[in-house]
Amino acid sequence: MSMMDQDILKVLYTQEEIAARVKELGDQMYKDFEGKDPLFVSVLRGAFIFMADIVRACQVKSDVEFIAVSSYGNATTSSGAVQITHDIQQDISGRNLVVIEDILDSGNTLSFLKQYFLTKGAASVAICTLLDKPSRRTKVITADYIGFTVPDEFVVGYGLDYAQKYRNLPYIGVLKPEVYSGE
Repeated sequence: MSMMDQDILKVLYTQEEIAARVKELGDQMYKDFEGKDPLFVSVLRGAFIFMADIVRACQVKSDVEFIAVSSYGNATTSSGAVQITHDIQQDISGRNLVVIEDILDSGNTLSFLKQYFLTKGAASVAICTLLDKPSRRTKVITADYIGFTVPDEFVVGYGLDYAQKYRNLPYIGVLKPEVYSGE
């Protein structure tokens, strides 16, 4: 048991459950993108672990890119204002993009990114999210590929963080409220 495990209220998805679901998603994406040379775009930092696993699970010829955006800072809820802090480095005109995100909750970030990439000339923009939290949605957006649907609880692990911590947990767990509420 690590020191971080003490801060976890409960495990929602084990390392094994995540691996099985990633394989299923990769198989589906292979069928959908075979011969289309997709560009996988990871939303940093939360999606980097999921991105590595999903790209290996989806055995199509592809390329990867990274974009960093901010709408949270160290808060537990989105400010609603999305800022690009690191943009992709290549021309995406006519490309089929697959945006890889750790969690779709308010929808602010993914709604912004989908429109941004289409404006930059992407042929299509599919969204693959590890977690979907529909109870928090404020924008009308849905993911094309969903790992798991989660309740409105503060989740960490497998790339998801609180104040840049807990990303390296091999599972997805619910953070104890006293950890982020300062009690």
